[in-house]
Amino acid sequence: MNKFLDAYAIGVAEQGYAHHSIRQQIVVIADLSRWLKQKHFAAHDLDDIVLDRFLQLRRRQHRVRRGDPKALGRLLAMLRQTGVVKQQQTIDDSPRSRVIGEYRHYLLQERGLSSATLLNYVPVIEQFLSERFHNRTPNFGQLRAVDVTGFVVRHARQLSPVRAKLMVAALRSFLRYLRHRGAMSTDLTGCVPTVANWSLSALPRFLPSADVERVLECCDRKTSVGRRNYAILLLLARLGVRAGEVVGLNLDDIDWSAGQIIIRGKGGKSAPLPLAADVGASLAAYLRHDRPHSVTRSVFIRHRAPLVGLGNSSTISSLVRRALKHAGVESAHNGAHVLRHSLATNLLRQGGSLDEIGELLRHQSPNTTAIYAKVDVTALHTLALPWPGVSR
Repeated sequence: MNKFLDAYAIGVAEQGYAHHSIRQQIVVIADLSRWLKQKHFAAHDLDDIVLDRFLQLRRRQHRVRRGDPKALGRLLAMLRQTGVVKQQQTIDDSPRSRVIGEYRHYLLQERGLSSATLLNYVPVIEQFLSERFHNRTPNFGQLRAVDVTGFVVRHARQLSPVRAKLMVAALRSFLRYLRHRGAMSTDLTGCVPTVANWSLSALPRFLPSADVERVLECCDRKTSVGRRNYAILLLLARLGVRAGEVVGLNLDDIDWSAGQIIIRGKGGKSAPLPLAADVGASLAAYLRHDRPHSVTRSVFIRHRAPLVGLGNSSTISSLVRRALKHAGVESAHNGAHVLRHSLATNLLRQGGSLDEIGELLRHQSPNTTAIYAKVDVTALHTLALPWPGVSR
């Protein structure tokens, strides 16, 4: 095991761990190495069970420090990645799991849908099969319309209209797949109830421009983390970038010579956006002075080890919530998307056209942008059809 210590030390150093932290991690790994030798275990014998035995011994001896389990977990992950330890495989070969696996393959390979769609569809189908067939092998010839409608009625009332629409879309997709595969002779897609969610029925959630500026002004820029957060808030407020797009932003996506930033949005589509002066200045300052040295190519990274990219969209939404609270701005909607909506609404009130706003926000359909016209009566005239016989 000792021969892997150098590689481990280099790896955690690249992730930004401090020298004293690395020394502590090396100590517990050296202790593990001696214990493995005593138990006549080789490096390739290491797995979660063996690590748990070692940690239980350390706990009885009151020798477990807070970071020890994570350090040993990182070691095991490194040994698996390098092939020293076999990858842990948990294969569920039940009939229901095979059905789900084949359906996932159908969505990805034959339909060409995104992994995000799978995240929305597959849990619905897993729950449907669990409730209808329990632990039995699914027999789709036994499915009836009442099974489908009953499932929707039970769960739709607990969901928002958007989530309920995703649920029925997943059911229709799965039932079409079963018919396409020949697993059932009756087409039950027409039995899936429709969820009422009228287009443009809601108002966009937004903040007045004065509140947006207040949030930006109150951002603490005295620390490295504060300046990183300020750059993120500017991207959201000035360019209307989505939270997931901030997380996915790469160093290679910034073209300083052209003054552009490439935003990789939904469905794998990318679009260049002009790099506004204040956004560019805050990004440049963060990258020059505040971004920790790291091998990752993500623009925004953690300021504590491991120095990797920010986790997910929820991280950005939490950042926005804290910024709103710090600025004393009250909002019923306080996620990252509120700044995107605020940008569109305030541009419209300043005379921007719906086409221009749709282009900035990268909407695929004009109908998506049309909701912003509801906050401005003048803009509604651009959508209204002329009354027969009356000139506009």
